[in-house]
Amino acid sequence: MSRSTEGGSTSEARERLLSTATRIFYAEGIHSVGIDRITAEAKVTRATLYRHFAGKEELVLAYLDQADQGIRGQIAAARASGGPAADRVRAVARSITEGIRSPGFRGCAFLNAVAEYADPAHPIHRAVLAHRQWFLETFTDLLAETGDAPAEPDARHLVMLRDGAMAAGCLFDPGLVSETFLRGVEGILHARGGPAPAPGTTASGATIPTP
Repeated sequence: MSRSTEGGSTSEARERLLSTATRIFYAEGIHSVGIDRITAEAKVTRATLYRHFAGKEELVLAYLDQADQGIRGQIAAARASGGPAADRVRAVARSITEGIRSPGFRGCAFLNAVAEYADPAHPIHRAVLAHRQWFLETFTDLLAETGDAPAEPDARHLVMLRDGAMAAGCLFDPGLVSETFLRGVEGILHARGGPAPAPGTTASGATIPTP
């Protein structure tokens, strides 16, 4: 984790460094971006960077930690939407498609990162695996509330559907990719005996207009 500033506060320079690195790492990849590019665009010196981060690896880990916290918050908000368990699963699935449809979408930050750090012992690879284990456990817990069948196989299925949607979403029509993903989630819920979506809505949660 990054070094704290005096008094335990986080400096504006650190925030600027992390914001700049996040933007460039996500848009262009990690290995292709050097420290000089990040410091230049963040308008700080190398010395300032090293006051906050031990090096590029620590900056990448901070980038992934920030992405992890963002996804955790997004899923927590969707889970708090209330209603039957199947509807909470749908809410989480829709939150994923909102990301796919967002401007500048470039796939999953974690899948992108692990493609560049293939060594299982590397700290960045381990950080990706830890995030994905949490993601699998989260969906296992959610799906366990939707039926009596073992939830982990269906959670693995859902995570694979999500991975495919994240990969396809920056290559093809994100709207069609999102609808396909949501239909897959409905298939899992149906197999587990979950209730159908509320009358008058689609799997995406959109209201069907009445004539």
